Amino acid sequence: MPKFPFGLRTKIILISSFLLTLPWVGYKYILEMEKLLRQGQEQTLVGTTRAVATALNERPKLFSGQASFLESVKKGRDLYAYELQHPIKLDGQLNDWIDYDDKMVHYGREYVQFSRRPYSSNSISFRHIVGKYDGYLYAAFEVSDKTPIMRRKDSIRVDRNDHLIIAMTSPDGEFSRYVVSAYEDGWVNAWQINGNIADPGSLSQQNQIQGYWRNTDQGYNIELRIPLSFLGNKLGFAFYDINNARNREIDTIIGTSNTSHLNRLGTVLVPSPEIEKILKGMGHTSTRIWVIDRHQRVLAQTGNIQESNGVWSSSIRYSDNSESWWSQIEKKFLHPLYYRYLISKPTDFVDSLKDAALVKGVHVSQALSGRGYSHWRQSEDGKAMILAAAYPIWLGDNVMGAVVAEESTTGIQTLRNRALEELLNAILAIIAIGTVTLFLFASKISSRIRRLRDEAELAIDSQGRIQQPISPTEDTDEIGDLSRSLSAMVGRLGQYNHYLENLSSRLSHELRTPVAVVRSSIENLSMQNQDEDSQRYIARAQDGVHRLSTILSSMTEATRIEQSLQGAEKERFPLNELVSGCMQGYQMAYPNQAFDVKVEKSEILINGAPDYLAQLLDKLVANAEDFSRDQDAIEVSLMQKGRSAVLTVSNYGPLLPQDMSDQLLNSMVSVRAQSKQTKPHLGLGLFIARLITQYHNGTIHLRNRRDNKGVEVTISLPLEKVDN
Repeated sequence: MPKFPFGLRTKIILISSFLLTLPWVGYKYILEMEKLLRQGQEQTLVGTTRAVATALNERPKLFSGQASFLESVKKGRDLYAYELQHPIKLDGQLNDWIDYDDKMVHYGREYVQFSRRPYSSNSISFRHIVGKYDGYLYAAFEVSDKTPIMRRKDSIRVDRNDHLIIAMTSPDGEFSRYVVSAYEDGWVNAWQINGNIADPGSLSQQNQIQGYWRNTDQGYNIELRIPLSFLGNKLGFAFYDINNARNREIDTIIGTSNTSHLNRLGTVLVPSPEIEKILKGMGHTSTRIWVIDRHQRVLAQTGNIQESNGVWSSSIRYSDNSESWWSQIEKKFLHPLYYRYLISKPTDFVDSLKDAALVKGVHVSQALSGRGYSHWRQSEDGKAMILAAAYPIWLGDNVMGAVVAEESTTGIQTLRNRALEELLNAILAIIAIGTVTLFLFASKISSRIRRLRDEAELAIDSQGRIQQPISPTEDTDEIGDLSRSLSAMVGRLGQYNHYLENLSSRLSHELRTPVAVVRSSIENLSMQNQDEDSQRYIARAQDGVHRLSTILSSMTEATRIEQSLQGAEKERFPLNELVSGCMQGYQMAYPNQAFDVKVEKSEILINGAPDYLAQLLDKLVANAEDFSRDQDAIEVSLMQKGRSAVLTVSNYGPLLPQDMSDQLLNSMVSVRAQSKQTKPHLGLGLFIARLITQYHNGTIHLRNRRDNKGVEVTISLPLEKVDN
């Protein structure tokens, strides 16, 4: 499996990538901060509800006595007047009630009080809602009636046609009833019933209760307006339906409650203006607050949950808006990136409790049980978290209601986003500066190491000779120490190599005189008459002196050639003629050795020293003859390949030892078998061939043949450049 190189810069970049953990740590810290802020917001909101509840404690006039003390309230019978956001135009079209359509209550079979025959939903039913605006109670009725019977033009009776009975109590608790009966579509006023409704004399017109009657395809619509000054805490509506225009008898009575008796009337809850004044006077503008009665019905409300940012809204609103160049970069480039991938921006959410008549929840249940409580809930669309808190309102030992407050986490979320923005800005700056600094530092170190590596590679050639020294640096760090150590080491190696290079010439010079003395002494002894044993010893001594002289000549040959090459002159000549002429001489010098010569006939011109190239060929052929078998021919070829002349000398014989091909080109290296050691060999032949090849800017390679039956030496020499 290949290993991928990792430089210092790569490693330092990988190490610097751990800086990326800083955003995660900072993000976790901000999340913990957000938790603490939420806990603080929770405690603050509970304190808000406690403060409002304290202002409402022990104030019985703020609560309707009878409604508050009811054991239960029934939907449809006990009415709730919604706080209207705009006045209602009395036109019978119900267009102003569209926003409250989902809050209209349907009245059908279970609200029937009388029916002459089995009730059918096709006979009469209606949808109804009441609301409060600017001192008036508004009521809307959408009646489904297939056979509406209107009042006759000439009739003074109000009960012989479809009509609406209104029953209520005054603020003083006085019970009163009113009837609404119309001749045709249009404006109507109520008649107060002071006795029997069938007696026109017992009716008196009440102009303060006004309305509009409009017939529709399904039946008719009625819109009413009643002054709140008329209204106490009980209210009921009942429709008297007549289907036969001849006898005009009542077929069905259906309504919110029984309007004939005070005790059977339903209650009506109108948001308390007194409590609203108290809430507004306390100045809570960043919190939505409800005051509810013991039946969870809303008595007063203030604030908007969409704007309830919590206690940090002011700090967010009045934060400095810098117009510096950095702020502009943040707004144009960084913030869009943050809010697209990393940060969620607060958005508007669906408020399911807007204009609610009832407020429910575990916090409300706990508050109505006498305990303050708070909890978190998600908005209906899941886009926001809402904190709700409730606290009981006491009247003596009884809980009369509760204060409910709600805030969204928009303020905390915005504050968190601001903190994340600053954190990400700081972290990006740290990472950028840190990464660039580390990269530059690593680049500086790696460049110094590469420079030291290049000097080390150039200091020693492939044969281990010192070519140039390493320049020591004056840096005081570890790399500077390494540079000085390598420089000193290369210097010592250079001195040692110089000693070894001159050792052979010194030895040969020092040994020649003793060898000459020994040779002359042996020659003098051989001239005297000696017995057979003495002659044999003298012959052996002469052979040893001859071998020693040969060794001394070989030792000086390489040095002599290397020195002579420095002053040699090159000339232009055909290499193919030189090789052909030399091969003819080798065939005579080695009569027992066969040669297979392949030389191109066309001229192969090179620029070099013919004598040294001939000596190179002598070394290669002599080396091949030493290792070749007599029955196999030595193959010598010369050809032109591109801009190079390629000379190959190949012989059949033993293969090269593994990993020895390059070492055999060095001085004093030989792998000759013992059987080839009849004459001294110091392994200088291929070394001399390498020197001559390098002098001619060529290359020499020693390798086994492709058929693994011998060894071949390949020399590549550049051709002479042809002038254009």
